Order: sequence, then structure tokens, then C-alpha cells
Amino acid sequence: MPSSIRPGDVLADRYRLVDLLTESSGGRFWRAHDKVLERHVTLHVIAEDDPRADTLLEAARRSATVHDRRLLRVLDADRADGLVYVVNEWGTGDSLDIMLAADGPLSPRRAAWLVSEVASSIAAGHEAGVPHGRLVPENVLVDHAGAVRLIGFAVDAALFDLTPRATTDVADLGGLLYAALTGKWPGQSPSQVPAAPVVQGRVLRPRQVRAGIPRPLDVLCDEVVNPYAGHDGSRLRETYDLASAQGIADFLATFVGDPTGLAEAEAALGHRDTSDTISLPAIADPPPREPEPAPEPEPAPQPEPPKRSTELPTEAGLPIFDDENDDVSWLSARTDAPPPPPPPFEDPPERPLFAPEPTEGPARRPRRPVPAAASAGSATYWPWDTGGTGTGTGLTPPVEEPEDDDGVPGRSWLQLAAGIAAGLLLLLAIVVAYNLGQGRSPLAVPVGGGDHEDPSTSPSPSASAAPITGVTATAFDPQGDPPNVENSDDVPLAVDGKPATAWPTSIYLQNFGPGGLKSGVGLVLDLGRSYDVSSVDLTFVGAPTGYALYVTDEAPTAVKGLTPVRTGTANGTRAREVLDSPVAGRFVTVWLTSIPAVEGGFRGQVAEVAVRGSAAG
Repeated sequence: MPSSIRPGDVLADRYRLVDLLTESSGGRFWRAHDKVLERHVTLHVIAEDDPRADTLLEAARRSATVHDRRLLRVLDADRADGLVYVVNEWGTGDSLDIMLAADGPLSPRRAAWLVSEVASSIAAGHEAGVPHGRLVPENVLVDHAGAVRLIGFAVDAALFDLTPRATTDVADLGGLLYAALTGKWPGQSPSQVPAAPVVQGRVLRPRQVRAGIPRPLDVLCDEVVNPYAGHDGSRLRETYDLASAQGIADFLATFVGDPTGLAEAEAALGHRDTSDTISLPAIADPPPREPEPAPEPEPAPQPEPPKRSTELPTEAGLPIFDDENDDVSWLSARTDAPPPPPPPFEDPPERPLFAPEPTEGPARRPRRPVPAAASAGSATYWPWDTGGTGTGTGLTPPVEEPEDDDGVPGRSWLQLAAGIAAGLLLLLAIVVAYNLGQGRSPLAVPVGGGDHEDPSTSPSPSASAAPITGVTATAFDPQGDPPNVENSDDVPLAVDGKPATAWPTSIYLQNFGPGGLKSGVGLVLDLGRSYDVSSVDLTFVGAPTGYALYVTDEAPTAVKGLTPVRTGTANGTRAREVLDSPVAGRFVTVWLTSIPAVEGGFRGQVAEVAVRGSAAG
């Protein structure tokens, strides 16, 4: 390619080059200005002797035969000035790869509508026998009016030396929907969007990458992206021809429904609008340049002298505020000698371990005389006196011993303990008499066919309550889009009485909770009528599994605002939750708040749920 081509040059006496947009493999993509029709256009330019030159012109002719409002049409193609060029319409807006990088994945309905527009345009090209050949997010544009436009139909594949095929377009349509839903690219054509995760040679399903994707879109992506992986999309293929662009367009149009207002919503998002025509001035031959004098060497910068701080360093870090003068000073370190140490503590007066021997003088407290034999043979313990009328220890006042005290220490405590024991025996006698009067044994065990039971010896009400039969279950996923379709086909496996079968959740990259994409999913069990629910038996696959149980009269639409009757975490595969007292209701909700880690993320499985209770009165 001639090296002299640059912005401002005029190609074929008509197209003034404005901006070089991209350059790769010897080809250049320009934004140009059509001087004849006063409008912006795009130019694909390669050297005339490039091996792709004839292929590029042929691709431009074939692209011009496709008539669809969503295509940026081919306007001109020719050879001039040693170059081969193709002129297309100029489109303004944001390409899909830029939208994903700026705002992340699209909402499910928005993504389905955008890809349905692309699929309809591709179907029109396939009907004319012209595939696109390089259907990547970079070539899908949403303009400032909210319309979807396609870039480089057939021409882009020629520049990249690719062989356009209809099967490649169909696979890339599934990749576009996958990318719009997850922000990851699984298509066959190369793209700058991050690649989709692959496990054992199989691209993960969209719902394994991002939570909240509707099951129909998840199945469609899996069918198109993993066509030979073996999955549950056979019913979908029976209804729609997923091997064609038109079949994908029909399916997505059915999912979207009435598209009224979607284009207006896209326009309101503020996609770039550069609709103003740029008129460039005429280019005059530049005058010859005079040689510029050599610049004088700049003097070497002199280092600045260090600035002296006018602030005094803070020595202790505490300001001292003067309220009268509005001055602030800082606490400084001591300049005098260190302060003297505090005076030593005075030693407490010594106290004997045992009371001193009685001395002559007035008695501090009344006491009975001790026999001479006792005083001669052993020492007698008495609380010591500290003088005056103090309490001795400062904690309890002195207690006058009764007149009948025989002088044995601790006798008053023994008498107090004997009194407490007598009171307990009296209370026990009253309880025994009451039970016998009610027809019970002394320990309240029923005798003579009484209708009262001892909880310690009788089975609990929940254990004696019969299992409730005829229970049906539905998936409960209020945060899904659409809601409550979390593997709905497998829900009956959780109430079929077979622990070997289980209802699984989807595989999530993050666990449930405040840091996850969902707070949880679960099951709603319909008991058929109102019961006094006593207990719930849970069987899981994997551990640990966190859960909460709700009993309601109406089928819940969300758990927010409901009060759980039980919460817990099953560190094994089985758990029994016995309610403190039976709770009346028709619907029992098992809400999973945390699920075990599995290969590729987190997944919960409920193998069996059994509810016990009795018919509500």
C-alpha cells in the first residue's frame, strides 16, 4: 500500500480521508467524506496488488445484492491510485463489544431483541446466498436512534481472508446471544471480547456463568454453541430450526413478544450520535518548508534549595486550644528532669489467720462460756474484732449468736440449710399430692388411662404425627428472569419418596447470600389443605447446605417479610427440623440460603422432603 496515503488525501477525486479507524494485515479502514453527496462514509482500502483485491471486490458486489434495513450497505467499489477500495454507509453508535465492556451483560429481553434483529438480517443475507462470514460483537452496532446495524457484511471476511459460510454465521449467532447475556464470547470467529469458560471441551452454559438467565435462552445458547454435547434441547429443535438463522430469529421473536418501545429504550440510553456532517476545507499544496534553525540547548535545571518549614514539629501530637485568644499551641515534651516516682504503697496491716485468744476486758460480742476441758484441749475459732463497733471485715455486719448456740462454728449455716431442705420437701409433697389428685403417678406419669403424657418418657407430638401424603412441589426462584423456573422439570424428584433422585439447582459461580447474585432458591410444597405442621425431614446431596423453612396459608411470591419457623445448616445429607409447636398452614417453603461447592461453582440438591403433621381443626 502506498505509504503516502494519509488523512486529508482525496481518493478517486471524491473521497477525502478523515480518520484512520483500524489497520491490520495490510488493509486499512477509514472514515471519509464524500465530496459529491456531502456525507460521511467508510472505506476499506488495500493495495491493488494484494492477493485479496479481487476477493474484496467480489465480496462487495455480492453484499450489494442483499437488501435489508439493518445492513450498512455497500455504496461503491473500484480501483484507483494503485488501491482497491470499498465504500460503505457510515454508522454512528456503540458496538456490542463496547457496550459489554462499559456496562456489562445485557438484560435477557434486551439481549434477545438485539440478537433477533441480527438474526433476521443474517437470514435475509442467507436467502440471497450471501453469508456475513465474521459475525462478532465488534460488527454489531446500535446507533443513536436505537436501531441495530451490521458492519462489513461479506466484506470484512474478505479482508480477514476468511471463507464465509452460513454454518459459521449460525454458530456466531448463538455466540452473540451468549456474549450479550454473560459478557463472554464462545463464537467461532475471533473477537476482542473475553473468551467463554470451557470445561472438558464444553462451553459452560450461560446459567453456569451468570445467574438469572431464563431457561429458554440458556437452552438455545447451549444447543447452538455446543451442538454435539448431548443436552435437553430436543423439544426446542422439534419446534424451531436452530440450524438456520431464520429459525433462531423466530425463536427469539417469540421470546421477546411485542417489541414496541425497545428501540426507543435503546435510543434513550444515549448511544453516540455524530450525525453532523463535517465539511473539510479545500486542500492547498503546502508551501515549501524552510529549514528550521537548530534549537538552542536549554540550560540544565538548577535544583531548588530545600524549603524550610515554618511550622514547629509536633512532639506529642496533641493541640492545646486557648478559648480566650483563639490560639492553638502544641503539647511539648518535658524539658525538666523526669517526675519523681509516686510514693510507695503502704503495707496493709497484718491480720492473723485465726482469731486471737480471748483476753481480759469487756467482751466485744456476747458469747457462751466454753467448758474448761474444751478450752484446754483445743483452740476455739472466733471472728476477730477490729475495734469499735465496726464489722471486722468491712463486708458483712456482725451477727449476734442466739442464746441456745452451743459455741460450734458454722452452726447457723447448718440450720439455714436444714430449713431450705425442709421447704423443698414440703414443696415436693404438695406436687405429689396434686398429681395423685389428678389421677397421675407421683412423678406425673399417666395412670389409669389418663390423657396427659410426660415429655421425657413419651414420644414427641412431631414423632407421633403421620407423614403428609399427596404433596406436590414447584420451583421457587423469585429472583430469576422469568421467575420460578429453576430446573422445574426435576422438581417432582424431591417429593417422590426416592432419596436416590434429587432436584438440583443450577451451578452458580458465587454462593447465595449478600455477596452473591441471589439470596437463595428453593421449593414450595403444597400440602393440598391446611395442616398443623410438626416437623420437616430433609435429605440433601452434598454438604453443607443452609436452609430456612416457612409455613404459610398462601403460596409465597418472595421470602422477604416472612418469618421462618426454622433455620439451620445441614453438615450431612439428612436433617430433621422439629417445630417447637405445630404451625398451621397449607404451603411449606424450603428456602436454600447456602449451597455446597462443586466443580465449576456452587450447586444444591434436594433429594427428598417429607412433612409430618395432622389435619388442622
